[in-house]
Amino acid sequence: MINIGVIGSGGIISKHIRHLEDRTDAGITALCDVDPDRIQATKETYFEDKTVNGYATPEDMYNSETLEAVIITTPHTLHYGQAVQALEADCHVFLEKPMTTSSKDALQLAAKAEEQGKVVAVGYNTASRPVFQYLREQIRNKTWGSLEMVTGFLSQNWMTMTTGLWRQDPALSGGGQAYDSGAHILNSLLWSVESEPETVFAFTDNKGCAVDINSVMGIRFANGVLANITISGNCVSDGGHMAFIFEQALVEIDGWGGSWIKVHAKDQSETPEIDTPEVFPIINFVETIQGKTQVAAGTKNGINHSLLMDGIYASARTGKPVNPAALQG
Repeated sequence: MINIGVIGSGGIISKHIRHLEDRTDAGITALCDVDPDRIQATKETYFEDKTVNGYATPEDMYNSETLEAVIITTPHTLHYGQAVQALEADCHVFLEKPMTTSSKDALQLAAKAEEQGKVVAVGYNTASRPVFQYLREQIRNKTWGSLEMVTGFLSQNWMTMTTGLWRQDPALSGGGQAYDSGAHILNSLLWSVESEPETVFAFTDNKGCAVDINSVMGIRFANGVLANITISGNCVSDGGHMAFIFEQALVEIDGWGGSWIKVHAKDQSETPEIDTPEVFPIINFVETIQGKTQVAAGTKNGINHSLLMDGIYASARTGKPVNPAALQG
């Protein structure tokens, strides 16, 4: 039995609880949150018939519980410190996206996980979606020749939805819509292309807020793929469309939810039959700990995402294209 502790008992934890509730080989046994009312509400909603202890600090939880793993769903800038603390407590770590809010922290966290011999997984949706697993396999196999370009957009009424919340406080969020909901489409890009962002040129617009609301970026990857992504946080309609352009095909896909895919090749369009079952990120995490599979989105994904975000914000600040890796020096 894998005993799992939770750091951050907000709304996002509910999906992980639901995905774990039928497992007999893993389960949540402790909750940690700065708000005791939130802990109590989570216990009453999901653990009425189970003994799940609540704690005000991670230190208290680690000192009182025997845990093999933790789920971290706190504000973004807290992820790095809490993940390192969990690794030092001999726990595997599942982090909600983003893994960290700087590439320096991402690299250090990856090194710490390797040193401790622990699994670190990031809860990006893309890696669990059968349509993206299918797409990445075709990219690897060069089914339609080489991938040359990717374009996409994500839109959401994020500015209004997050007014007054920690997501618009840069000290806690590390950034705005690009680092929050935008992480979904950016990871869809990064997870599929499987290459480090080499050059980034970006513009952002805060719309009078403390963090970015709208952003647009051009990216050249180390493998030569070119991409441009637009992220809107001030739109009345949610959207997340992407197009992957190959030598011999155009593939359109739901870049946010991964719910559909359409392939246009050789004068015909089709929706491929994909029978791969979806494995939720938290289940992949558990089964990776058990040695049954490999982590779907791990520290490498987190590093590339943080590199890209460092590049986006540095370029927007300076008005120049940047090499994200060079920012480390």
